[in-house]
Amino acid sequence: MPKDDRDILDTLSFELEFISDGGYGRSVKTPWKPNSIFQDSLSCLNYGYPYRAHPCSECHLIDFVPPEKRDDWIPCHHIPLNETGETVDTLEMEDDQQKMERVVKEWLRAQIKRIEDKKAAALDG
Repeated sequence: MPKDDRDILDTLSFELEFISDGGYGRSVKTPWKPNSIFQDSLSCLNYGYPYRAHPCSECHLIDFVPPEKRDDWIPCHHIPLNETGETVDTLEMEDDQQKMERVVKEWLRAQIKRIEDKKAAALDG
């Protein structure tokens, strides 16, 4: 299957900007509905497609998902986000949106830095 043709760095940066700008927050203009990190973002290949037009294996985020979780319905919710192994899935059970967004933003920043450092090292090498 072809991978998402967007650059992984662009995808992660967009998601970080989306969360930082309140993208998962409640809007007074729309009826309330629960939002799902990654899945309800424009960074998701299936955003706006109710019938999953693209398999999750085409998304760059699948590379961060443990192999045993890649066949789950929402595999990106099983990405280990920190040293303690918290995932979007486990954080959703805590029902603390602020904590979830904070942990996801920290993970996104760390991944962006890791990728930028790797690219810089490749240019220097």
